[in-house]
Amino acid sequence: MSTVDATRWVITKSCSLKVEGSTNVSKFSCIISNSFRPDTLIMRRSASSESISINGYMRLNVQNFDCHNPMMTGELRKILKAKHFPHMTIRFISLSGYPDNRLKAYPINGLVSIELAGVTKNFNVAYMVSPTGKNTLVLKGIKEIKFSDFNIVPPRKIGGMIQTSDKLIAEFNLALQLI
Repeated sequence: MSTVDATRWVITKSCSLKVEGSTNVSKFSCIISNSFRPDTLIMRRSASSESISINGYMRLNVQNFDCHNPMMTGELRKILKAKHFPHMTIRFISLSGYPDNRLKAYPINGLVSIELAGVTKNFNVAYMVSPTGKNTLVLKGIKEIKFSDFNIVPPRKIGGMIQTSDKLIAEFNLALQLI
């Protein structure tokens, strides 16, 4: 497979990752925002397909999750095994097309690998590409994941009376700037 061209995109600090879930009593929302280390993604177009390969990743500190409730924040960090696995890594593998910042918002699909609590799993993600400037855009991805995808048992409290659902909705906003 021959490479037609490669472009470099910087992941800016104005990114966010939100995780929403529920218990049999209430819903919760936890977020990491504005604590991303700028990193570079290299996107390569292929002469033989529309698919774009990506080389790059984001590493997030699990301690930066904020659930807007100290008890819930502490519980999330505990079940994500933050002491033993302090980072969550999202590796970007491919996109179904090249993100074009000259168009209006449009959908695109991608493949990512997520490492969390010592377990790595691949996910297909549906993104919405939204141009934000001449050489900038946001990839907004939403994906349903499960605690069990990462061999994590959802927490139960008060003798099992409060049970957390295995299902989570992960939403991330990836702000990119072409360099």
